[in-house]
Amino acid sequence: MSHQDQVLGHQPVATGGAGTEQQPGNQAERLSFAEVAVVPEPGDNCAMASRTLAAGTVLDGPGVDNNEQSIVLSHRVMEGHRFVITPIAAGDPLLSWNTPFATALRDLDPGTYVCTEPVLEALAGRDIEGLPAEPSAVNVPLDPYQLDESALVLGEQVPLYDDPDTFDGFARDNGTVGTRNHLVIVGVTSRSGAFATELARRLAERHPAGDNFDGMVAVAHTEAGEDTRPNNADFVLAVLAGTLVHPNVGAVLLVDDPGAVITSKDVNQFMAARNYPAVTIPCAAFTRRGGFEDDLARAAEIVDPWLPQVLQARRTPQPLSALKIGLQCGGSDAFSGVSANPLAGAVGREVIKHGGIACLAETDELIAAEGYVLKNVRTVDVARRFLETVQSFKERVSWHGHTAEGNPSGGNVYRGLYNISLKSLGAARKLDRAVRLDEVINYGDLYPRPGYIFMDSPGNDLESVAGQVASGSNIIFFTTGNGSITNFPFVPTMKFVTTTERYKLLSHEMDVNAGRYLDGEDFDALTAETYRQTVRVASGERTAGEKAGHSQVSIWRNWKQTGPRKGIAISIDGRIGRRLDELPADERDAELDGRPVKITDAAALPAAPISGVDLYSAEASRYATEQVALVLPTSLCSGQIAARMADRLAAEDWTAGRTTRSVALPHTEGCGVSGGANIATFARTMVGYLAHPNVRLALLLEHGCEKTHNDFFKHELAAAGLSLERFGWASIQLDGGIEASTVRVRDWFTSTAAGLELPVRASRPLGDLSIALDARGPLTDLTATALARIGGWITSAGGTVVLPSTSKLLQSAAFTSAAFGHARVEPTLAHGQRPTEPGWHIMRMPGTDWLETATGLGATGAELALVHVAGGTLPGHRFLPVLQVSADSDTVADYGADLDGTLAAGPDQAAEDGLRVLTDAASGRLRARADLEGNVGFQLTRGLLGASM
Repeated sequence: MSHQDQVLGHQPVATGGAGTEQQPGNQAERLSFAEVAVVPEPGDNCAMASRTLAAGTVLDGPGVDNNEQSIVLSHRVMEGHRFVITPIAAGDPLLSWNTPFATALRDLDPGTYVCTEPVLEALAGRDIEGLPAEPSAVNVPLDPYQLDESALVLGEQVPLYDDPDTFDGFARDNGTVGTRNHLVIVGVTSRSGAFATELARRLAERHPAGDNFDGMVAVAHTEAGEDTRPNNADFVLAVLAGTLVHPNVGAVLLVDDPGAVITSKDVNQFMAARNYPAVTIPCAAFTRRGGFEDDLARAAEIVDPWLPQVLQARRTPQPLSALKIGLQCGGSDAFSGVSANPLAGAVGREVIKHGGIACLAETDELIAAEGYVLKNVRTVDVARRFLETVQSFKERVSWHGHTAEGNPSGGNVYRGLYNISLKSLGAARKLDRAVRLDEVINYGDLYPRPGYIFMDSPGNDLESVAGQVASGSNIIFFTTGNGSITNFPFVPTMKFVTTTERYKLLSHEMDVNAGRYLDGEDFDALTAETYRQTVRVASGERTAGEKAGHSQVSIWRNWKQTGPRKGIAISIDGRIGRRLDELPADERDAELDGRPVKITDAAALPAAPISGVDLYSAEASRYATEQVALVLPTSLCSGQIAARMADRLAAEDWTAGRTTRSVALPHTEGCGVSGGANIATFARTMVGYLAHPNVRLALLLEHGCEKTHNDFFKHELAAAGLSLERFGWASIQLDGGIEASTVRVRDWFTSTAAGLELPVRASRPLGDLSIALDARGPLTDLTATALARIGGWITSAGGTVVLPSTSKLLQSAAFTSAAFGHARVEPTLAHGQRPTEPGWHIMRMPGTDWLETATGLGATGAELALVHVAGGTLPGHRFLPVLQVSADSDTVADYGADLDGTLAAGPDQAAEDGLRVLTDAASGRLRARADLEGNVGFQLTRGLLGASM
């Protein structure tokens, strides 16, 4: 019997179609239990179906304990879902890996489909038929784990090999060894992310990857863009500091943005306070001070001379003790804990035996598996610290009105992970049974010793990976059931998929087929083969993700709450439930009536100097400034692929001129984040873009395993009264990977556009416009009055003007008096909510981040944003053209190249100047400078109650 049989206690079985939906057989079908079921460990009273089985299917033995028996299935059982194999009395536990994950609601006979209320809800959202009317079990409560220190096993780590292996790596002067050699451009905050991305792109065109050089890459993230220091500042600084000393980085440029709350100086202080090793590679900080193009040229002058030194690096034989594996999982399914996770853990064990490091993470995905993680620890303190970390995570989530029970995504549940208990029990198998837990570290802390390390992080895959990379991981093992395509820019990611059928479907995206074990292959042989593949990857063999050229970065995102708050926080164990509508309206960002601000004694308006604008006809008698082809990713994991598709759409003109621009909206949401209020705001914002008058064609691109998949959006769109027929739909995982889904997307845009007329502009009144208005930086009363007049011209003609509730304009008495006739105004719209009537509107804004603000404004239906800036300019927005104007002479002198217009000093001429910029852009005669430069972004707010999970 192989090592894995000893671990899992079942004979290898054929998956019979795992990964693709199978048609259920006829009611009398008889099948061998061993061919279609998996029992994780002897003693379990439930089995997993390795293919979808119809109600009435008869399963013949050998089944449990090798006894001949027959089991008749009570209902259809989805692939990866569980059914009872021994009688279970009401109130007794249901077991997997000999651990309770649910409690029987009634007496359960063998063959009963195991389903809880959340499972039925999730499957109903996928329109699955043949489900039971009532649940058969209820999830076990998440009782705090009680540590019995007297029973702790303070054991030994697996012994080191006498003759450790080597790999070909890049030896660095600080004693570390890289598996890759990249030049990295880092945006210190989200404000400089677009600049870092554009600089890396342009430099990569001049300096392509080659022998001993793996290319230019950017690290652009969504954090620290607000006006005050974020609660996750140490997480951001840890990732930036870890990048500076990472062995895969041959040179690095940090890009600062003036006025940001975190700068490269903070990174230096963070490193000094924590005794980081010296930075020995070429490194510099660059502060943006002028126009975007000029700054790009100045930054390139810093980076270009580094190339000769970076290119001098050579691979040489290095001890395998320099290998540091980050163990991750994402898009998990019921088989993750049976094949992929144990395989990754076993290879990690081999790396440790050669003196290296393996790191487990994702704190909330180990809740309910504490006993397994602590089966063998180095010291009592290590066990205590692990449990303190779990408790701290539970508390942080509880402040936001959530419990770790909310971690599993819709894709997890669909693929058989009913709750956090099952998800954690499977995830913990990345810790091999023979391996000892040596240390517990904070997010992004440098690895303190060889061996097996646990790092605190959320279950959000990308956020967790960034922390492991910051700690020093130079390879990532990413296990997946659905087929997650995650990759990191400068660390190779080996993706382990759980089943053979899913591997076949996504062979271009996956590196290791762990499903071969389920097909009957010897586990030890598969471990040895995967270990050798790992050594080759460490030595330069490119992974599937590197060949695809796809990568993403997301740091553990900021959270608003820092303690319990009455009316929001719940008990840590999740026993106090609360409906969304029971939470405070403002804090859950509830929708408002959508009627405009009431005007009292506003200043009389002179006649508008411009009364018309050239617009396109849109649906429902609306008019539009553009005709956009939109590729909308339903979660973070499909975001960068959507961006690549939008680029190809434009370059190859998939719509044959029927659209004027292609746009994708990559973001950080939809998976690995709490539900409730956060998801409500997210869904409202996304639907706002899909229903936007500027969108002529829109397709939704799901990753395939997220909380907010295509089926989720179908329900949201139907609830908003939008016909599903007008939208395209694609799935990276279910369509067969990046290229296959790209073909599907191309074909939809091509065929759909063929039935449309070429877009034509026609003259329309100002009242057909919907715009956003804002101001950043110092603002004079004269300029505020001019901006109020511009908005007044549009609203008096029947149009809509939306301001964020955080706008400096609303702090200006000159503006509010001229616009509304009174100073006190309250929000008329929730974040991203569409107005029910035209006029002046105030959108609730839960933070100060500019890109989050612009994203909410665009979702309201605003077609353009006119922003007065002083002291600096802003990034533009991927969808909403941001027109930046200034009446400040210093700003014009320093940043004139990035401005779309200048305003005169007096209010009359300034108002005319601003209106002309606005109408020229609306009529297609002017394009926002930020769009032309590539200085654009897109970011969603999580509001008060969102938290990473």
